[in-house]
Amino acid sequence: MPLAAAMASASSSRRRPFSVLVAVLCAIAAVSSAAARPVGAAGGSGRGPIPGPNGRNYTKVCDAARFAAMGLNMSGFRYCDASLPYAARVRDLVGRLTLEEKVRNLGDRAEGAPRVGLPPYLWWGEALHGVSDVGPGGTWFGDEVPGATSFPLVINSAAALNETLWRAIGGAVSTEVRAMYNLGHAELTYWSPNINVVRDPRWGRASETPGEDPFVVGRYAVSFVRGMQDVDGGAAAADPFSRPIKVSSCCKHFAAYDVDAWFKADRLTFDADVEERDMIETFERPFEMCIRDGDASCVMCSYNRINGIPACADHRLLTETVRDRWQLHGYIVSDCDSVRVMVRDAKWLNYTGVEATAASMKAGLDLDCGMFWEGARDFFTAYGVDAVRQGKLREADVDNALSNVYLTLMRLGFFDGMPEFESLGLKDICSKQHKELAADAARQGMVLLKNDAGRLPLDPNKVKSVALIGLLEHINATDVMIGDYKGTPCRIVTPYDGIKKMAATFMHACDNGTCNTAGGRARAAMATKTVDATIVIAGLNMSVERESNDREDLFLPWNQTSWINAVAEASPYPIILVIMSAGGVDVSFAQNNPKIGAIVWAGYPGEEGGTAIADVLFGKYNPGGRLPLTWYKNDYVNQIPMTSMALRPDAKRGYPGRTYKFYGGPAVLYPFGHGLSYTSFSYASGTTGASLTIPVSAWEHCKDLTYKPGAPSPPACPGVDVASHRCDEEVSFNITVANTGGVAGDHVVTVYTAPPTEVDDAPMKQLVAFRRVFVPAGAAVDVPFTLSVCKAFAIVEETAYTVVPSGVSTVVVGDGALSLSFPVKIVLAV
Repeated sequence: MPLAAAMASASSSRRRPFSVLVAVLCAIAAVSSAAARPVGAAGGSGRGPIPGPNGRNYTKVCDAARFAAMGLNMSGFRYCDASLPYAARVRDLVGRLTLEEKVRNLGDRAEGAPRVGLPPYLWWGEALHGVSDVGPGGTWFGDEVPGATSFPLVINSAAALNETLWRAIGGAVSTEVRAMYNLGHAELTYWSPNINVVRDPRWGRASETPGEDPFVVGRYAVSFVRGMQDVDGGAAAADPFSRPIKVSSCCKHFAAYDVDAWFKADRLTFDADVEERDMIETFERPFEMCIRDGDASCVMCSYNRINGIPACADHRLLTETVRDRWQLHGYIVSDCDSVRVMVRDAKWLNYTGVEATAASMKAGLDLDCGMFWEGARDFFTAYGVDAVRQGKLREADVDNALSNVYLTLMRLGFFDGMPEFESLGLKDICSKQHKELAADAARQGMVLLKNDAGRLPLDPNKVKSVALIGLLEHINATDVMIGDYKGTPCRIVTPYDGIKKMAATFMHACDNGTCNTAGGRARAAMATKTVDATIVIAGLNMSVERESNDREDLFLPWNQTSWINAVAEASPYPIILVIMSAGGVDVSFAQNNPKIGAIVWAGYPGEEGGTAIADVLFGKYNPGGRLPLTWYKNDYVNQIPMTSMALRPDAKRGYPGRTYKFYGGPAVLYPFGHGLSYTSFSYASGTTGASLTIPVSAWEHCKDLTYKPGAPSPPACPGVDVASHRCDEEVSFNITVANTGGVAGDHVVTVYTAPPTEVDDAPMKQLVAFRRVFVPAGAAVDVPFTLSVCKAFAIVEETAYTVVPSGVSTVVVGDGALSLSFPVKIVLAV
């Protein structure tokens, strides 16, 4: 989304002070909300965001009193006849509109058509990790709704590896949206989640995403979207376009988008050179899962070009893939200003506004979002009429786009209401349950990176006083903890707030470089001498990693390394380091320093983050989070440019590869999936191997595989294409997880598969399942898994076919030292 573009206009510096960014953001939010807030939303005699005459508001379009107040008779408009199918009603609505009226409703600030009773609608809403007021005012705080629950950033929630948690967060967010809608403070369409894979550790938007693994990203998308959208458990409908949805959720940014601003590379002009294999295996997979398994009602296309074609004008991507092959039941929206970007920035084919509008809509784009803060109209609204009049576009294309967006609003109850949610109100926003869920999500996402000699947890019976040292913005993290795409939180519990409840806390906060001065170091050193433990909180913030700002290195900024080492050296006890960041940070200095006894990654843990940090440090909660990203050492940034899109190593260029699936370079600092506990676990399984013979039918065709030099002769059928196979084969097994320590806690069981060793250029391993379980001290639990052969053992060949390979694959359970494995022999019988 283009919020950062507005912030960027305030300053040309890439590394401007964070306080300036906050001020600009607040100004934009205040101006946009005041300018675009629905008329009467705060003071009408009725509730809801739909403005009516005489200051009264409504929660549904098809309200007879609303039509009467407009001088219209609702019975004369078939689109308000609830006995008719949605598709028939939408045809009636669209058919009543003139071309000019149609075009005025193709942008994110749809103007409606008073002549036929159609109200305006603000499509742009954000709910990345809670209800946000980013956008042109469709969602706003103030009046009787001062804030909403701010959950941890997505990268934190992803670290929990808990689908139940992810769905619960989506459900809580959508409940607050519905409550705010009833109060006239929100619309019903939200452009979240961000499910782009973090291919490179320098990407500035890592905080918004579930990490580097396509499977984890996809499962997060499915869970969050189901939580946002599902009504009555999300039961399937005979017509999926008529299935009611609670709040519309949008998976973004499609596709191959993960470069924002890296030296001269800019997302508005970047052309991602992507192999088809990587598109299918990595960049498309989370979106396919989001649509097929999550039934998302929206997909957002991205700014960048892919192999020369803008994502928002690529018919193969939008129509052939998203709508036809994956069966999207909803609409496709542009990332804001993407159509104008084709003309102004990318200068694609030297198209005019009319030509870019026509090309995008014919490619499958339904709704165009514009840059409201620049006073610019979206291109569809600005050029749609001319595109039709000049013969570049059929009016039927406009009709189709409008049908997709209004079918979505029908499913949301925007026209008829949705009785099951009409009772929601202020009591359902910032509820005790939601704040506790936010705290629990933050706790579950905490990752213990280092714990020498059991430095943690701190014993509250022995540790009566602590020195809390660090930058003020981290210790008193009123802003840093809630990150980007935020709303106004219910409250903020800072690390200082949380820790001082556990022990007498002496805070030494420094800022503006004073931490690393002689005086700052001396005061910090003195603080460590009279306490029982020293906690340092350090890390990054949104001035370093955010939208429109990629990182240039992986170090801690602002000389933090120097003064942290000084504090550790001065302390009579090994200190504890808490890191706030989204992307990985090269803290090799801390990992290798014996005077830094423990390291905890807290990420950006949301409004309840201080409580979660204190609970983990003082042993009220046993950490069970796992890193959703590989933490590389800083040398990585010198080994491969961020703009190289390939995932696999490139020996000719010396590129070591990307993500745990393909990286083959020097040892990393912390691998994907790393995470320690205050207890110990062991695995056992009765499964020592499995063998499957899969018949290949006469109408199926075997596919060749790429084998390593010197590999044995391939079998008669090297691989079978999953697209043509029935795919009903499964491998089932149980894992017994025993807690062999003295502390109860959660444990995440991860399951990977590795392809036959003779197959070349395939992932070293790939995550195919995970389960988070609670195991009491001294107890054991059985964790069952059933793997679909076509999903869990398939690889994407160089030819871009997804195939199940013949041979002996391996199931690997666990990460690092705690793991077990067994072979799975697959014979493809022709």
